[in-house]
Amino acid sequence: MTAVPHREVHAKEAIPNPYQERMRLYEKVEAVTQIPWYYLAAIDQYERNIRLVRRDLPKPNGLLGIYFRPEVWAGPANPNPSKENPAIIQFFNGIGVDGDGDGKASIDNDEDVLYTMANYLLSYGVDHENLKIGLWNYYKRDRTVGSIATYAKLYRHFGRLDLDKRVFPVPLYSNHSYRSTWGDRRGWGGRRSHEGTDIFAGYGVPVRATCYGVVEIKGWNKYGGWRIGIRDINNTYHYFAHLSGFAKDIHVGQVVEPGMVIGGVGSSGYGPPGTSGKFPPHLHYGMYKDNGISEWSFDPYPHLARWKQLERIELRKKK
Repeated sequence: MTAVPHREVHAKEAIPNPYQERMRLYEKVEAVTQIPWYYLAAIDQYERNIRLVRRDLPKPNGLLGIYFRPEVWAGPANPNPSKENPAIIQFFNGIGVDGDGDGKASIDNDEDVLYTMANYLLSYGVDHENLKIGLWNYYKRDRTVGSIATYAKLYRHFGRLDLDKRVFPVPLYSNHSYRSTWGDRRGWGGRRSHEGTDIFAGYGVPVRATCYGVVEIKGWNKYGGWRIGIRDINNTYHYFAHLSGFAKDIHVGQVVEPGMVIGGVGSSGYGPPGTSGKFPPHLHYGMYKDNGISEWSFDPYPHLARWKQLERIELRKKK
């Protein structure tokens, strides 16, 4: 057996786990402020999400994703916004505070940043409803408050941060086919662009949740038929349409995880509730991204192909 050099072992052990580091920080600030760690994690995740897709915000380069504009942190009238004296920042009505007790309120210090957000919310309260009021007053957007509440629900339910696993929407063993149809013209219901990928499969083939998420919508849509919408922790909305029906007890607000059956492939839609059979059975799968200002669709095909590949690899490992 070949011995592993000591320096290599040490290097591997020294690699920090960002999930563990973030959780440690969330729990530390929770202990001081009583703001639940899963809300702090949800806010951090939301801000990380929007910074990755917005051009007007700097990309996250530290442990946390929460970002305060310098004029908000130091105060809009502060002549020296780079100064980190908490008393001066407070004098100019800045939001920044000292979280780690070093006498400085640094916009580049993760603990100061997280404590500052918690300190702001603390003025509203630590229960669910008051936290939502504080979040609305900070972000001024219902969709944002709803997304953060969704992430908090997921983190609280699973008790961990690593919720990134994805799977293909139908079982790999099923007889199915798909290709990139995003952006194609559609004639049904008027001229419009196709906002998803069609996966053709037999009627009733199980449709699975592709991610960890929360069910946002369930019911009938005149174009999509029986459909379900699920939002994940990456600010991505997953849309499943033309279902034959829903899994038993599936409901709005339900937490789902990758591989959980949510319905079946069908041909519903393009008419009043119950209309079906105007086209071959298939699943319309769409993905939408929210950047804190608006939401738009993007091509699911590359993601579907990748998830299928990863799931196959995972299945081989289990054999």
